Amino acid sequence: MNQDELAARVAHTMLADEGTGPAWGIVIEEARAGYARLAMTVRAEMLNGHRTAHGGMIFALADTAFAYVCNGGNVRTVAAQASIVFLGSVAEGERLVAEAQELASAARNGVTRVAVRTAEGRPVAEFTGYSRSIGGAVVDV
Repeated sequence: MNQDELAARVAHTMLADEGTGPAWGIVIEEARAGYARLAMTVRAEMLNGHRTAHGGMIFALADTAFAYVCNGGNVRTVAAQASIVFLGSVAEGERLVAEAQELASAARNGVTRVAVRTAEGRPVAEFTGYSRSIGGAVVDV
């Protein structure tokens, strides 16, 4: 199994083991070493009082993509810190796409950038996650 296949297996295993991702309808469009692209359609229960996508839902999608990237090497890894900048609102029925790319990795630390856009490519948010490996395998190989 090569590194891209391992990263995909880790991502799909993590999604299957979560309660959140399946409940929100998160779909893995692509996962490979250092990269993941996820999608989610905004539903009525994901809206805030302004009837736009709740920022927490946008953050959750980005955070999930971040998790799949930083665990892709099959070493259990958690978030040490994360931040997000919201760039636009999203309406019910719109599909969000989160593209995560590992920017740097050294020892047990990593930095991952996640761009969240609509399916049409309109920017919604930019997320930066800082990770810390805690050891142990995510999946048996």
